[in-house]
Amino acid sequence: MAILYQAEEVKLPSIKKRETTNWIKSVAASYGKAVGDISFIFCSDEKILEINNQYLQHDYYTDIITFDYSEGGTISGDIFISLDTVKSNAEQFGTNYNEEIHRIIIHGILHLCGINDKGPGEREFMTGCENIALKMLEK
Repeated sequence: MAILYQAEEVKLPSIKKRETTNWIKSVAASYGKAVGDISFIFCSDEKILEINNQYLQHDYYTDIITFDYSEGGTISGDIFISLDTVKSNAEQFGTNYNEEIHRIIIHGILHLCGINDKGPGEREFMTGCENIALKMLEK
């Protein structure tokens, strides 16, 4: 079981991999989940648009696409993150770029833990869960 950090068409962001991996495991454990194989693929807007078109038939840019392969109490998946959109989001929301990367990373993990953000009230709940997880990283 491993968490991998990869880049396609972009430079890998300067995150502390060991610290981030331990944080992800702690967050997953707080939801009663174990961590299986998870790949983070950092990419460009163009790459994430291509993935969105090909696999989800969506013709728009997004910051993250999570493919969930979880089974039982073990979360696994491929998580594509557009660094172009993360940068735009950080500027739009007036947040630090690294904080926004961590927010998006944990957003994908929370999806694997079963938290959704499309229905009524779900986005607000997801944001609350992200904020709690980000506080765990600060400790």
